[in-house]
Amino acid sequence: MTSVLVPVAYVIIIFGGLFVFSYFYRKHTSTLAFEPYFPSHPERNAYITLLQKSDPPAHDALLKSALVRRAMADVQRVLRIREDKPALQNLLQKGSVGDDLWNSLLAAEKELEAEIMEVVAEANSFVEGWGQVIFPTANEMLANEKMRAAFEKTNELKAELEARYDQKSSKAVADITSKPASNGLLSTSGTGSAATSDNEGSTKSGKKTKKRK
Repeated sequence: MTSVLVPVAYVIIIFGGLFVFSYFYRKHTSTLAFEPYFPSHPERNAYITLLQKSDPPAHDALLKSALVRRAMADVQRVLRIREDKPALQNLLQKGSVGDDLWNSLLAAEKELEAEIMEVVAEANSFVEGWGQVIFPTANEMLANEKMRAAFEKTNELKAELEARYDQKSSKAVADITSKPASNGLLSTSGTGSAATSDNEGSTKSGKKTKKRK
């Protein structure tokens, strides 16, 4: 009987210790203040400032525009978390980063979920059903802004290249026109010598025909 109770008591003590340790560890980490993953949210602050403005109150069009900009910032944060989370999890498993950064990302993910719900509620307060389409609209606007930025960058690069190569071509033309026209003299003299040799040959042939006669 004693031989059976000893291993059972050992297992109970081991698992009980692990349970107590995990309980106090989770309680301790939940009270820690992690450094925020996103330092600030200026678009949300701007919308709240406009919403609280009462003398005079902000126009609905301005509030809607600020809310859309807020949704666009939230979309950017969602995309960043989706990109960073797998890589950060991999680094955490390898021990390259600490738990603080991982916990900060998880806290930012929860805050972002609450932020999205708040934006949806604010959108529905303006127009019923707008909360269902505000984030797809914000995503499309972000894509259009990226395309426009790429297009403007392409135009700037094109203008820079045109200015650069136009300057090079102008310099090349100036170098060509500043060189002495020695090739023309050589070709003229060569033509003259060829003509002289032809005349001499015709004269000699004439003399030979006279002698034959």
